[in-house]
Amino acid sequence: MKAWLKDAVFYEIYPQSFYDTNGDGIGDLPGIIAKLDYIKELGCNALWINPCFDSPFKDAGYDVRDYKKIAPRYGTNEDAEALFRAAHAKGIHVLLDLVPGHTSEEHPWFLASSKAEKNEYSGRYIWTNHCFASGDGMPFIGGESERSGTYILNFFKCQPALNYGYGKIHESWQQPTDAPDCKATVEAMKDVMRFWLDRGCDGFRVDMASSLVKNDTHHKKYTCAIWRDIAAMLHEEYPEAVLVSEWNGPRMALKNGFDMDFMLNQDGNGYDWLMRAYDGGMDSNPHNIGKAYFCKDSGTGIDKFLDDWLPSYKATHKDGLYCLITCNHDTVRPSAGLTTEELRLAYAMIFTMPGAPFLYYGDEIGMRYQKLPTKEGGYFRTGSRTPMQWAPGKNLGFSDAAPEALYLPVDPAADAPTVAAQQTDPHSLWHTVQELLAFRHGHRDLDSDAPFKVLFAPKAKGEYRPFAWRCGALICAVNPAGAAAELPLKLEEGTRPLFVIGNAEVRGETLLLGAQSFAILG
Repeated sequence: MKAWLKDAVFYEIYPQSFYDTNGDGIGDLPGIIAKLDYIKELGCNALWINPCFDSPFKDAGYDVRDYKKIAPRYGTNEDAEALFRAAHAKGIHVLLDLVPGHTSEEHPWFLASSKAEKNEYSGRYIWTNHCFASGDGMPFIGGESERSGTYILNFFKCQPALNYGYGKIHESWQQPTDAPDCKATVEAMKDVMRFWLDRGCDGFRVDMASSLVKNDTHHKKYTCAIWRDIAAMLHEEYPEAVLVSEWNGPRMALKNGFDMDFMLNQDGNGYDWLMRAYDGGMDSNPHNIGKAYFCKDSGTGIDKFLDDWLPSYKATHKDGLYCLITCNHDTVRPSAGLTTEELRLAYAMIFTMPGAPFLYYGDEIGMRYQKLPTKEGGYFRTGSRTPMQWAPGKNLGFSDAAPEALYLPVDPAADAPTVAAQQTDPHSLWHTVQELLAFRHGHRDLDSDAPFKVLFAPKAKGEYRPFAWRCGALICAVNPAGAAAELPLKLEEGTRPLFVIGNAEVRGETLLLGAQSFAILG
């Protein structure tokens, strides 16, 4: 594991919504530079910046038109290099968002690939061999190119799939992964990575990392081989660079080149059971309203999470980091279903579990999910991408632009949380986050790869549903319920609370946790 990941706490920034320095209503890279001191003060020492490359923005930048050019609305390549330098000067690492599976339909590679004449890029994307041919079960588009063929899509119409080949070949137009065209695609992506690493980037979060090869095996044999090849290049040429995968499959990701993998929200999985309490418009199961573990009155036990997370952690903890997030740009903010007190406890657990935690911008103040019309392909996700709320006043401090010119509207509520207000309130959620992260940085027992053991995780019995775990020599415990709980932990003599949210008392070998409380003992 890269040494700098031991103490890493990541802050995810959606650049168009973070801070606008030129008054056009859209956040920019100079805005991130301007807020680096804030990020450091909060306690984060690494950034993940969502796509900032040139794009038509039909999918918020996940439709790349030029991998080697910063989108003009965010600034210039020189601004990116200035950001890398400024961040490094403050001890902050920076990851960019790499989208390797597809490009924009406006990318020069695709425009060339669409031509009737054979050229260098004819095989850069996946094309059938006839204008009326279907995609062999994959979504496809036809009738929009000189070339007689249809092209395969990854997601939206604007996102033609790059050609990494097929694991199982059914049609004559499908190529094996070792075909020259497929190998050229891998080399082109390595070239993109080298371009930004040479300019100061510290690595990449990789979008949909598991989806490169089509008709792959159940265990993604061919996609995994590609990532091992890319990781070998990084290890040799950029030994401190890191890769984090959007995979939610640590047994595959961490054993095949990735330093980190996310545990992500999927309907009914362990992560969803921690914090998500969606309404029927966001969740296929509206009966789960208020049933998340950290909801005070849910009656849900920690086993819903551990049954999913723990086997993956045990199988991969020597290979890399399986990381928890507060939220991300694709996920409804946790404040949609949790109160401030419930959020404190959820964050306390996330920041003291194994792996490098990822904090989504604005979650530190409990920014709210806004029900908004779709913007740039966001659909239900749009409400989690609203402008950062810095201070009371015009546009909540995000921009000097007219309100109607903003990328998205700010929270209109009179009590919209802001950084400025919470920084002056010692009891705010912001201060809880800062104090938790300061404690984490001050104790090597909470390093991302520290030894971990479940100490107490009983099945829920009414309001009795606490959870306790050991990280190194420290013991962490949480009680999300509305009633106090006794935890028979067989504590050693001299064990005492070092950090407490709510109430905690050691009585002999037992820990008494108050209602909605968290404690770290040592």
